[in-house]
Amino acid sequence: MATDGFTTCLWFDGQAEEAANHYVSIFKNSKLGRVGRYNDAGPGPTGSVMVVEFEANGQKFVALNGGPEFTFNEAISFQIYCDGQDEVDYYWNKLTEGGEGVACGWLKDKYGVSWQVIPAGLIEMISDPDPEKANRTTEAMLSMTKFDVDALQRAYAGE
Repeated sequence: MATDGFTTCLWFDGQAEEAANHYVSIFKNSKLGRVGRYNDAGPGPTGSVMVVEFEANGQKFVALNGGPEFTFNEAISFQIYCDGQDEVDYYWNKLTEGGEGVACGWLKDKYGVSWQVIPAGLIEMISDPDPEKANRTTEAMLSMTKFDVDALQRAYAGE
C-alpha cells in the first residue's frame, strides 16, 4: 500500500467541508488537511469543494461532496471508547447536536453518520465468563439509549 493504514471516505451532499470542520472541533488529535475543488471538468460546480482531508482522533478521513445518490445508514458506525461518564456525556452531547440518540449507545449525528459511544470495560462486562454478570449487564445495556456507566457497573456487580 502506498500509505500507512486506511483512510475512510465519507460521502456527503454538499456538506463535506462543514462536516470535516465539525468532527475536527469535537475530537482531540484532529486537524484539517488539503481541500480539493471541482474544476472545469466537473461534475460539481467549478471552484466548489470536492474533497476535504481531515484527521479525527488520529484517524484519517476524506469527506467527499459526491451528491445525493448515496446516504449513510447504520450498517457502518464508528465506535468511541470512553474513559468514564464525563467522556460518554461529552461525545454523546456533541454528536447528537442536530442528530438523535438511537439505542444501546448508538446515535446518528446531524449528517446521518452513525456512532457508538461506549464506556471502556463494557465489552469485558458483557463477555464475562460468569453468565449472571454478563446477562445482568447486557439487560441493563439494552435498556439504555445513552450509556449510564454507574448503572452498568451496578448491574455487573449485582447491586
